[in-house]
Order: sequence, then C-alpha cells, then structure tokens
Amino acid sequence: MEGTPRADYLPEEARDRAGIDAPVAIGHEATCSQPTTVRTMLELLDVRPGQRVLDVGSGSGWTTAILARLVGPGGSVVGVDVVPELVEDAAARLRRDGLDHAAVRVAGEGELGAPEAAPFDRILVSAMARDLPRPLVDQLADDGLMVLPLEGRLVTVTRVDGEPRVEPAPGWYRFVPLQGS
Repeated sequence: MEGTPRADYLPEEARDRAGIDAPVAIGHEATCSQPTTVRTMLELLDVRPGQRVLDVGSGSGWTTAILARLVGPGGSVVGVDVVPELVEDAAARLRRDGLDHAAVRVAGEGELGAPEAAPFDRILVSAMARDLPRPLVDQLADDGLMVLPLEGRLVTVTRVDGEPRVEPAPGWYRFVPLQGS
C-alpha cells in the first residue's frame, strides 16, 4: 500500500482527503474504501506472486493497482466496475503507473465479475452482497479464495471441489451495494 499512494488514485478534488482513514467519495455514488478496511481485506485475501486476481468494484483503481503490485508481472489482475467513467479513469491511472498486467473494464450487462477470464486464484469484492454471489464462487479456481462483505460482515470464501466454504472475519463493515447480488 505504501508503494501505491491513495492520493494518486483519487479524483483531483478528493486528494486532500487521501490521508484520512475513512471512505472518500469518488463520484457516481462510489467511494474509495478506507485504508484500514483495504488492508484487512488484502491480508485476508493473501495474494501471492503469479496469481490471477479479480477485483470486483474496482472504482478508482487503487485496489487494482495494489493487487497488481502483489501479484507482480507474472500474475494478472482484472478489475470490473459498473461505472464507465470510473473504469476510464482507473485504466488511465494503471497505464500511468506501468501496471500492464492489470486491466479494468465495465461489467457486462447483467454480469457479475469476469466469467470469460475465469478461473481466478483470488477475488476481492468491494461492494456489499446480500447473498453469497454464486456467479463469483463459480469464477474461483478450486482452492481459490474470495473476500467480500456479506450482509455487513467480511467473509472469506474458499472453493473446495466446486462448493463454497464461508468463514466470517472479525468486524462489521459498510459498503455500497453489490449490483446483481
């Protein structure tokens, strides 16, 4: 996270709030999550060099960039978001930082995640799900790991023999709703 300053991934008018440990509005009713929450989610996700990662709700591109640095050039990250303007800005920031092994795109109509690019070793979801999103579970590789907020609680989801195993993590969180959940 130190190698990926949050301010560099915020709109100009929000950069003065980059150092605050709170969500920051980035427009289009979206936020950039607070740093301690991102740190907790990334620790739970346990990303390794060379892995394939999906970043759902990529927003400003900040978590996508952090994930790209964690997987290194031997891995890849696909970020998806429902807001075309956020995707355009995030893509420009990733190009600026030379993170060619990370890409962001607009989520397909009625689509959750990036099924055409699956399977993924890790999936990070930065939007609140009401129910376990089976389309994302199906995009996990066997022995893959997903971290997401589910009804206010961070959970980890592993896929073993095609079936999800859900474990709650400590704490309660608020996120924008996961569309399609």
